[in-house]
Amino acid sequence: MSGPAATTTTATPAGTTSDERADLLQTLHAHRAFLRVTVRGLTDDQARQRTTASELCLGGLVKHVAATEAQWARFALHGADAFSQDESRWADGFALTPDETLAQVLEEYDRVAALTDALVVDHPDLDVAHPLPEAPWFPPGASWSVRRVLLHVVAETAQHAGHADVLRESLDGQRTMG
Repeated sequence: MSGPAATTTTATPAGTTSDERADLLQTLHAHRAFLRVTVRGLTDDQARQRTTASELCLGGLVKHVAATEAQWARFALHGADAFSQDESRWADGFALTPDETLAQVLEEYDRVAALTDALVVDHPDLDVAHPLPEAPWFPPGASWSVRRVLLHVVAETAQHAGHADVLRESLDGQRTMG
């Protein structure tokens, strides 16, 4: 995809055209592109800098979006076991640590994006659902389909692209949108 407005038609495994899958990919690609544009040209130090009252920094935000997308893709494929994580490393998921670079985080985001894109194209049935793990933020006994997971990934990416835009504008006045 060459940019946020690029279009494509995706063939499903059965060889038929799926406008739904193409729409999911196009929307996800657009919001990923907004996030990437927001961090373009930053140094690692700038990507680590907190620019608001929030703990968030631009590099940490990209890192979080990549990790979250990867986790939801694993959930779509394997169910609730995708949510087991090391709680001691949770805070590092929102920071660009001294041993990380923005380039490394963006490279990981590209890797995750390629895997998610393949999930959108290749998953045989977007209606397959898994029970959500028990957590205070999920309704008890709820299940999400692959489709619902992908819609959530789009929403997460869009929300965090907006956060990134605020952080970038606070850093150096540059805005991605508007």
